[in-house]
Amino acid sequence: LLLLNEISKIGMRVQGVLSMTRAALRSAAPGAAALRPPSASVGTCGAAARRLFPGVSRLGQSSILGCPQMREGLMTRRHQSSAAGTPTHAAPFHLAFPVRNVEEARAFYGGVLGCVEGRSKAGKWVDFSLGGNQLVCHWVGDEYKAPEYFNPMDGDEVPVPHFGLVLPEEEFHALATRVEAAGVPFLIKPCLRFKGAPGEQWTMFFKDPSNNALEFKAMKHCANLFAKYSV
Repeated sequence: LLLLNEISKIGMRVQGVLSMTRAALRSAAPGAAALRPPSASVGTCGAAARRLFPGVSRLGQSSILGCPQMREGLMTRRHQSSAAGTPTHAAPFHLAFPVRNVEEARAFYGGVLGCVEGRSKAGKWVDFSLGGNQLVCHWVGDEYKAPEYFNPMDGDEVPVPHFGLVLPEEEFHALATRVEAAGVPFLIKPCLRFKGAPGEQWTMFFKDPSNNALEFKAMKHCANLFAKYSV
């Protein structure tokens, strides 16, 4: 009986050490199990990206947009706040949208934006990590072109719907340089909007090959991302 008690105590101590070790590993590298080579998406689109976007060959092999661990760390630090309604951590967002050609989408999101590619079905759909958020590009027909609507905002005609990321300012400008180098035209060139207001921000708009509009922005004061006020 004494021997069984001692064996039980040893087992409990081993379990405690294992739990502490797992917790330490999660704390040191919360996304380590999900890490993927940032260059993977560029390799998969290859020739298609170079053909559709000649400037893509001059781009680096990765972009912060495709690295969920880096994006999560940056945005969590930047958006931490005690203000009511301001999240300190966001669950990954999922967005599925139509495209006219999967290879075009792969060239744009993987080659130009540098998003890490995930699952796919040849000719039907492909998904990407956009800063740790899941985008799924679904083929709906070779003639598809996303419909265009516009809304005036601070002197610009803003396309709606649109999607994108809120970036740190330095990454916003790096992405603008990357997009321009790839030969993607801006619908609204990088500019500073709402100057002097709580919502002051850098913004830019451009489209993917299927006419889907994207906006990337950088708040001058990150705590004001969800500030409530009338423009």
